[in-house]
Amino acid sequence: MSAFAFASPFILVALVVLPAIWWLLRLTPPRPRAEVFPPLAILARVLKRQETPAQSPWWLTLLRILMAAALIFAIANPILNPRTGSLATGGPLTLMIDNSWATANDWERRVETAQMLIDDADQADLPVSIVFTADATHDAVPGSAASAREKLAAAEPKPLPAQRLSAAEAIVEAFNGDRPGTVVFLTDGIATPEDGDMMSDLASLSPADLRVVSGEGENAVALTQAVNNAGAMTVTAQRLSRSAAQSLTVDALDQQGRSLASAPLNFPAGSATASAEISAPFELRNDFARLSVQALSNAGAVHLLDDGFKRRRVALLSGDSGSEMQPLLQPLYYISRALQPYADVIEPKSADLATSLPDILASNPSAIVMADIGRLPAETYEPLQRWLARGGLLIRFAGPRLAAAPTDDPLVPVNLRRGERALGGALSWAEPQPLADFPSFGPFAGMARAQDVTIKRQVLAEPSPDLAERTWASLADGTPLVTTRDVNAGRIVLFHVSAEATWSDLPLSGSFVEMLRRLTQLARAGGAQPAGKGGEAAAALAPYRLLNAQGALTTQVGAAKPLTLANGQVATASIDHPPGLYGSEEGFSAVNLLPADAKLEPFSATAPNLAIVREGLVGREAVSLRPALFMIALGLLLLDSLVVLFLNGAFSRLPRRGAAAAIGLGLLALPVVFGAPPVQAADSRPGDEQAMERLDTTHLAYVITGEADVDRISEAGLEGLTQFLTYRTALEPGAPVGVDISKDELSFYPMIYWPISATAPMPSPAAISRIDAYMRNGGTVLFDTRDQISSLEGGSVTANGQRLQEILANVDIPSLEPAPADHILTRAFYLLSSFPGRYSGSPMWVEARQEARNPDRPLSSSGDGVSPILITANDLAGAWAVDANGVPMLPTVPSDEMQREYAYRAGVNIMMYMLTGNYKADQVHVPDLLQRLGQ
Repeated sequence: MSAFAFASPFILVALVVLPAIWWLLRLTPPRPRAEVFPPLAILARVLKRQETPAQSPWWLTLLRILMAAALIFAIANPILNPRTGSLATGGPLTLMIDNSWATANDWERRVETAQMLIDDADQADLPVSIVFTADATHDAVPGSAASAREKLAAAEPKPLPAQRLSAAEAIVEAFNGDRPGTVVFLTDGIATPEDGDMMSDLASLSPADLRVVSGEGENAVALTQAVNNAGAMTVTAQRLSRSAAQSLTVDALDQQGRSLASAPLNFPAGSATASAEISAPFELRNDFARLSVQALSNAGAVHLLDDGFKRRRVALLSGDSGSEMQPLLQPLYYISRALQPYADVIEPKSADLATSLPDILASNPSAIVMADIGRLPAETYEPLQRWLARGGLLIRFAGPRLAAAPTDDPLVPVNLRRGERALGGALSWAEPQPLADFPSFGPFAGMARAQDVTIKRQVLAEPSPDLAERTWASLADGTPLVTTRDVNAGRIVLFHVSAEATWSDLPLSGSFVEMLRRLTQLARAGGAQPAGKGGEAAAALAPYRLLNAQGALTTQVGAAKPLTLANGQVATASIDHPPGLYGSEEGFSAVNLLPADAKLEPFSATAPNLAIVREGLVGREAVSLRPALFMIALGLLLLDSLVVLFLNGAFSRLPRRGAAAAIGLGLLALPVVFGAPPVQAADSRPGDEQAMERLDTTHLAYVITGEADVDRISEAGLEGLTQFLTYRTALEPGAPVGVDISKDELSFYPMIYWPISATAPMPSPAAISRIDAYMRNGGTVLFDTRDQISSLEGGSVTANGQRLQEILANVDIPSLEPAPADHILTRAFYLLSSFPGRYSGSPMWVEARQEARNPDRPLSSSGDGVSPILITANDLAGAWAVDANGVPMLPTVPSDEMQREYAYRAGVNIMMYMLTGNYKADQVHVPDLLQRLGQ
C-alpha cells in the first residue's frame, strides 16, 4: 500500500472554518429583473403572493465548500509515498550504486537519491562507504560524508554492464568483519549472472538495514544483433519489461549521424524480444554506420556497424556455363548458394568475358569468383590487375581449363604444375585424401576440420620457400588445398579443386559455406584486418571512437586498451575494451555492448536470513498532490462563475442564432481525362523474322573468312552435309548460314564450322572473345586447318596450324585429346573408327574426358557431355561440297568414294553429337542396370 503524508499539516486547521463558509454562502440576494413599462403590468405582479427565495441552492453552496477544501489541502501539500525511515545508527552508511548503461536515462535522480542518503548520514554523524559497480577499481573504505559527496559528483554512468560481484567483494574486504549500519543498493533493475553471489556477500556483512532502490530499469531496451540479409537488415532488440505492448523506431545512421532509413520496432504484449526490418538497397545499407532507437539515449539503444556488417557484392564467372538440365554439375551452383545469404551475387549478362568483365569491374565488386577459367581475354588482364591493386579479392577454383592453362598466369597465387593430380593418373595417390587441420593463421583458423570431405583430384603447386606461408588449407598428405597471395592492397585466393562435386566432396559440406563466408569478409577495401597476414600474429587495434553512456561516439578513449582479435572471433565489451570502434579512420572493428544472444531479465533481490526493504528513487515514487489540488480548485472556481452568470441571466440576453448554415462552397472540378493516343503497331523488323526462323529450323553455320574460295567451299560443303542429313536421318536442316563472328548472333547454331586460312584476315580480339563466349554457353566450334596433306609432306607446323594457334592463344579451352575409340562421336549415329574428309589420317581432337581419369565413377561434363571444341585437319567441307546438281566439287585424296561416304557419316555423327550430347553414352549402362534389377 502506498504511503501518504502532508508536508504542512498545520494548514489543515483551516478546515474548521468550513461551517462558517457554509453559513455565509447560504444567503444570496435575488438578481435584478428588467421589466417593461406599463405600470399596469407592474401592479399585476405586485398583487402576487409568490416571493423570491432569500438563500442559494444547496448544490451551489456545496460546490463552493469543495473549492475552499481543495485550496486548504493544496496549501497543506499532501505527498504520496514520501521518503520515510531514518538510517540505522549501528554502523556506516554503505552505498553500492549501479552506474551501468541502463542508468543513463535517470542518472540525475539516482545522484539526488544518493545525495539525500549522504545528507542523512552527515546529520547522524555516520561515515559513508560508496562504490560504483561499473568502475574498474573500488575504494570501499568508509570515509566522511564530504568525501562521499566528491566521489558521487565525479561519478558518471558507463557504457558497460554492471560488475556487482567485484564491488561487493571490495565492500566485504573494506569492512574486514565490521558491521555496517545501512546498506543501500541502487540497482539498474537488470539481472546479471553474479547477483546471487553478490547478495550473499552483502548478507554476510549482517547489516542492520538492507535497502534496494530501483529506478527506471524496467524501461530498458537494448539492441543486440543486426544481420544484413539479402533484401533488408534485420535488427533484434531486447527489453526488460514484458507487460504491455510497446512501439519504438530504429534509425539507421551514417558516419555523420544523418538518418538514412528507419523501421518500426514493435514489442508484443508479454514478449521481451522484437525485430525490425530496415528495407533499403544494399548500396545504401552499406553506408549504415550505426543503428539507434529513437527517444532512448543510452549505449544499449545503439548498435555499431563496421565493415564486417556490410554486404559484399560478389561477381561470379565460370569457364563453362553448364547445362540447365544438370544444375548440380554447373560450376557456379554451389558457390552461388553458399554466398547468397552473406553477399549480393551478380552474374555477367554475357558469356563473352571481353565485354562482361569490364562491366563487372565498373560495378566495383568486393570480390570476383572464377570457376575453372584458364585463360582470360588478353585485354582484360590489365584492368583486372588494377582492380586487385585497389583492394579487390579474386577467388579462383581449379578445373580442367585451369589445369591446361599456361603456368605463367599472373592471376594465380602460386606456380602450378601442368595437368592435375587424380586417382589413376601419373601423379595419383592410393586413395582419396581427407583434409588436414586448418593452420592457426589465415581466415580459416579456429574452424573444425570437416571429417567427411575427401579430395579425388587437384592441381598441384610447385614447391617454393614461402608455400607454407601462402597455404590456408591443405590435405592430409601436406599438399595445398587453398593458397593465397597479396597483390598490393588486394588478394588472390585459389582453391586447388573444382567448384562442383566432381573433384571433391568439399562443395557438398557445410565447411564450404563457412570458408566462402570468411573469405568474402576479407574483401575490405582498405579496411583494418582483424588478423595479420600469413603467419603473423593478430594485429592490435587501438581505440578509435568509443561509445559513451548516452550512446554518442566520442574521441575520449580514457583507459581503454588496444583490441586483439583472432580470426572469426567476435569482440565483447569489457572494462578494458568498452563499446566503440577500434582501428583507424581507414578501417575499424566494432565492439558492441551486448552479445547477440543477450537477454534482459529483471533483477531479483534475495538475501538469506535478511529482510530487504524496497524503495524507489527520489522524485519518482514521492509524488506531490499540490498541483492537482490547485487545478481542482481552479476548475471549481470556473464552474462557480459560470453558474452565477447563468443564474443572473447573462446567457438569456444573448441573441439567438439561426440554425441554418450555408451548404458547401462547391464541388471540385473533375480532372479532364485525355484519351491516350492509340498504340501503333511496331513495324516488323527483318532481324526479328530472321531470328524466329533460326530458332524454328536448325541451320549449319560456317565462319566467313573473307576469302571467296574458302567461303564458297564452306557453304557448298555444309549444303552437301545438309542434303545427306535430310536423306539419311530425321533431321531436316535449313540452308547453311555464313556468320560474321564479329557481329552476328552465334547462339542460334549448335555448331559452327571454321575453316582456317593463314591468308585470311586475323579475327579481332573482340571477335575471338565472342567465340569464346559462344563455347562457354554450350556451343561447339569445329576448327578445320585443311592441311593434313601438307603435314604429310614433311611440315611440322603448317601456316594454317600456326594461325589456329594464334586464334586459340586467348581462348580459354580445356585439355584436348584425340577422340578415343569409345568416344560418343564414334557411335552417335554411325559406328566409326576415324573421321576422314578430303584427307584422312588427322585425328579428331576433342575435350579430354574426366571419366577417363576415373573409370569407376564416370562423370558428365557440363554442356551435356559435348566438347566445346573440335579440331581436325582433314578438310571436311571439301569432302562434303556439292554443286547445284549434287555432284561433288572436289576429289578426295586419295580418290576414294568410300572415303567421301565416311566423311558424310562423320558429319552426321558430329551433328547428332551436337544435338543429343551424351545420350548414347547412357546406353552402355543398360546391361549393368538390368543385372542389378535381376532381369
